[in-house]
Amino acid sequence: MTSAPTAPTTATSATSTSAPPLSVPPAMLLRELVFGAACAGAVRAAASLRLPDALDEQPATAEQLAERLGVEPGPLRRLLRALACYEVFAEDADGRYRHTPLSRLLRADEAGSLRDIALWCTEPWTWQSWSRLDDAVRTGRSVFSDTFGKEFFQYLHDDAPESAALFNRAMTQSSRQSAQDLAGFLDLTGISSVADIGGGQGQVVAELLERHPDLRGTLLDLPKVVEHADPRLLPGGALADRASLVPGDCRVAIPVQADLYLVKNILEWDDESTRRTLRNLRDVARPGAKVVIVENLVDDSPSMRFTTAMDLLLLLNVGGAKHTRGSLTGLITEAGLRLDGVAPVNPYLHAFSCTVQ
Repeated sequence: MTSAPTAPTTATSATSTSAPPLSVPPAMLLRELVFGAACAGAVRAAASLRLPDALDEQPATAEQLAERLGVEPGPLRRLLRALACYEVFAEDADGRYRHTPLSRLLRADEAGSLRDIALWCTEPWTWQSWSRLDDAVRTGRSVFSDTFGKEFFQYLHDDAPESAALFNRAMTQSSRQSAQDLAGFLDLTGISSVADIGGGQGQVVAELLERHPDLRGTLLDLPKVVEHADPRLLPGGALADRASLVPGDCRVAIPVQADLYLVKNILEWDDESTRRTLRNLRDVARPGAKVVIVENLVDDSPSMRFTTAMDLLLLLNVGGAKHTRGSLTGLITEAGLRLDGVAPVNPYLHAFSCTVQ
């Protein structure tokens, strides 16, 4: 789900996020940090060139890979050397390069591939946005419209259609992976119907329907999003007879009845949007209905570097923010939902299990 957010008022957490003791001299580490763009740029270059796809199970020299890709061997060797410093590829004693778990994740055909996500997070506009992080911190607002003359999603639609398509692929890729984790996490005992609110293309609904043959599912999202739902849910799809597709904006209304409501990664724009969404859900849901809110947390995660980076990118692009455990708990309680428990779904996501009172 997309929106035109305002500046967030999400509270900060008192939880410590200090790093472990330094294993390298501070001056060396700081030099490496300020050249962090080189690492991100190298990963992007590898993904753009399809370098990981050119390397098969047999190690290869830079010259062999350059011939396969149609690029210059000297610069490619320099790129491989830089990537190997971060364990994206490994160099053998004879100068040949082989795959590592990280380089495999940049292959297009790898299960759980992160190629599209790596490209999305390093799109050309991101470099300009990151350079203005100090302005966003001063004002507490997105800098995107000041930089590009348009709000984030309008810019993608009007001026960067290829980036918009990449965004959709990356979000679908991410949703597909987390859908399997979430489907395995949820206890559907006594649940006959589930509704995914702002559920994108419906990967979670589709995954749940495939696992539970007696379950019915509803996907609610913006009209253009629902039009391109998972093919399994569309008319004629394998799960269509048990699926309902509802176009709408959850900030305006949630015209859906279900035993269980899922709200995943859509409460990160601003607190007022969150309040409206949760209020709309509470108003339509039957007493006793279950609500599972799934979010990345910035104060309770083994992936703190990733989640805090996402948090800052939200600030830059749309003025949004990732939640702390305390800030989201406060908004859930304010909405009149009973919080029953909080548990990790995977290293990146936490589920807040609630009941409508």
